[in-house]
Amino acid sequence: MNSENFSLSEKIVSSSYIRQGSQARRSHEQLIRHLLEQGKCPEEGWSESTIELFLNELAVMDSNNFLGNCGVGEREGRVASSLVARRHYRLIHGIGRSGDIAAIQPKAAGSSLLNKLTNSVVLDILKLSGVRSVASCFVVPMATGMSLTLCFLTLRHRRPKARYIIWPRIDQKSCFKAMITAGFEPVVVENILEGDELRTDLEAVECKIEELGAENILCVHSTTSCFAPRVPDRLEELAVLCTKYNIPHIVNNAYGVQSSKCMHLIQQGARVGRIDAFVQSLDKNFMVPVGGAIIAGFDESFIQEISKMYPGRASASPSLDVLITLLTLGARGYKKLLSERKEIPLASRMTRHHKGLLISLSPHYA
Repeated sequence: MNSENFSLSEKIVSSSYIRQGSQARRSHEQLIRHLLEQGKCPEEGWSESTIELFLNELAVMDSNNFLGNCGVGEREGRVASSLVARRHYRLIHGIGRSGDIAAIQPKAAGSSLLNKLTNSVVLDILKLSGVRSVASCFVVPMATGMSLTLCFLTLRHRRPKARYIIWPRIDQKSCFKAMITAGFEPVVVENILEGDELRTDLEAVECKIEELGAENILCVHSTTSCFAPRVPDRLEELAVLCTKYNIPHIVNNAYGVQSSKCMHLIQQGARVGRIDAFVQSLDKNFMVPVGGAIIAGFDESFIQEISKMYPGRASASPSLDVLITLLTLGARGYKKLLSERKEIPLASRMTRHHKGLLISLSPHYA
């Protein structure tokens, strides 16, 4: 209720009781105000009642929830099942517009605000997790593989002659299929064994660049997060090579937000050379349902270019899930989970911690 309604309530119930209720309401509103002002993950997690109040406030801003509204257009947020409506907090319109997943939706001010706030909060978490100089990011309602494909398709417009993607080998299907789906030929560079680790063969990567010609290469597609005995690619050295030959560099950071090592490599790679975008999974790093990813980078204009490549509007579900999760945890809670992950003994690293993040990673990521 607003202040006028609280004043009217004092005519019905004792004013002292109404004032107590008003103060309780203001405590929720103050948290929401800080989020809107700062656009950052709150230091302390919110209660479920605050989160639900916030989501309900957003929902009533969308046209499908206007009182007396009777939507008859092609996109009026019509939902047959009330169970489905409640599952999505009646945020039915989705995010973006036909030309840009980040654009404001005229009929959905609440959903648009949700989208912008989610991207802002996630950007704050990426910085908190170690990539301090990241400039922009957005949540996309596709898992890591298709999100990588979107990055490759965006680069196609910048490098129309390119046919190849140089890819230090990792035995994982989705990142391989991402390149094929985008219409490019993966050039697999085998890793080299150093002690008990499989590491990037930088000499072989440079030989492939010179053999194929830099203008014919769409990008170098490197990987941070993988399973032993393979360790993260030599991102700093690859970033320097990409700068030297003026070749874009896309990083598959699927599991990496939870790993200080992976995030440090990305930060350092961008500092000494070139990293155009890095992609991470929502479910692997934020404990939400499968179906979303974060595309991030150090050049805001390029990240915006990727968002404009997404055709049509998009589901708001991944954005809603990750925003609820981060508001619940707060920055302190998320940092605590990152810390717990590093402290878990090596013997238990091939399982999931009952409270913590996914930890089935190589011991090299600690």
